Amino acid sequence: MDLHEGLNGSYRPSPIVKSVASGDIIVTRTYSDRFDADAAVIPRSEAFGVTVQLRDFYSQRMWRGGELVHDGGGAKASLAITDLRDHWQCHSLSPFDNVRFQIPFARLRAFAEEAGRSEFVALSCVSGRIDPVMHGLAQALLPSLDNPEQANPLFLEQINLAMLAHLSQTYGGLHFPMDKKGTLSPWQEKLATEFLSTHFNKPFSIGDLASRCELSRSYFNKAFKESFGRTPSRWLTEYRVARVKELLLQDLSIAEVAINCGFADQSHMTRVFTSLTGDTPARFRRKNRPFGMAFDALGR
Repeated sequence: MDLHEGLNGSYRPSPIVKSVASGDIIVTRTYSDRFDADAAVIPRSEAFGVTVQLRDFYSQRMWRGGELVHDGGGAKASLAITDLRDHWQCHSLSPFDNVRFQIPFARLRAFAEEAGRSEFVALSCVSGRIDPVMHGLAQALLPSLDNPEQANPLFLEQINLAMLAHLSQTYGGLHFPMDKKGTLSPWQEKLATEFLSTHFNKPFSIGDLASRCELSRSYFNKAFKESFGRTPSRWLTEYRVARVKELLLQDLSIAEVAINCGFADQSHMTRVFTSLTGDTPARFRRKNRPFGMAFDALGR
């Protein structure tokens, strides 16, 4: 067991950390029986962090960018999703035991594309939600975390695929129809999403897209909604907003982002973006882009 020196010169056990990797997804179990663990900084990464609690815990503080965002406990099987581009710090004040999945943004999007869903998938950042599915998957990984050198790579891959499918549907808005009746065929789904994603900032006709899929416009709209859980127009709007989020992290003015993403102007983009996210583009940039406040102050 790891020990570290306390303030009074005594030595106290450090939290136990065990990790296993499957491709670019890293799974880490961290647990401690102490009532006052040291504060820990979570390394920043182009990834989502999905933390599942294996036991009830009673007191924890979380800071994002230096701001206290959580002060309390959490229930067994509860889940939290965090954007690891932010600067996170955690201080556990009671015993805890959790498993965290670190999922690169690129891996989540690759999974969606491999599943025939070329949407820009991003997970909603939630906290304290009870999720029996993720709790079960985390428990299934415990033997692999105890003996990572003996972990079966195929087993890890299958667990990760189940985890990606669950998260992308439950928290990412990805839609997989249970009943294939009345849906687009695989080639039509691929053609439609590729067409929409390449024309997201250009004028086009839904009728033209329907013709490419060899369908009438009315039938295409119904079949598309059955396949993706949303109309072509809604799919396109969500895709544009996802692209806006990415461009807001770059050195472009908000007006330039609006034009690049196919909106009539900045005001139009702001209305649509706010209705979908609850934030204005400027507020989103300040929250998520390093030095975003200074960037906006310069009129960008």
